[in-house]
Amino acid sequence: MEFLGVALTEWVGYLASAVLLVSFTMKDIRKLRMVNSAGAVLFVVYGFMLSTSWPIVITNVAILGINIYYLSKKKKK
Repeated sequence: MEFLGVALTEWVGYLASAVLLVSFTMKDIRKLRMVNSAGAVLFVVYGFMLSTSWPIVITNVAILGINIYYLSKKKKK
């Protein structure tokens, strides 16, 4: 499947990259982790669309896990 002559798989990869880049513009660490998590999920989808590219999938599942851990961790006052 293509859109504007570009395969859907590539669009998912480009979107994942764009979301990841945007996450690094965030000043609030919580927002950064949430947007970065969305990028990681997109990269996992992209990894599976590439006939299961395990390095991409494993790395981004780990990143997602780390983000979820820190997002769910309560701040000490």
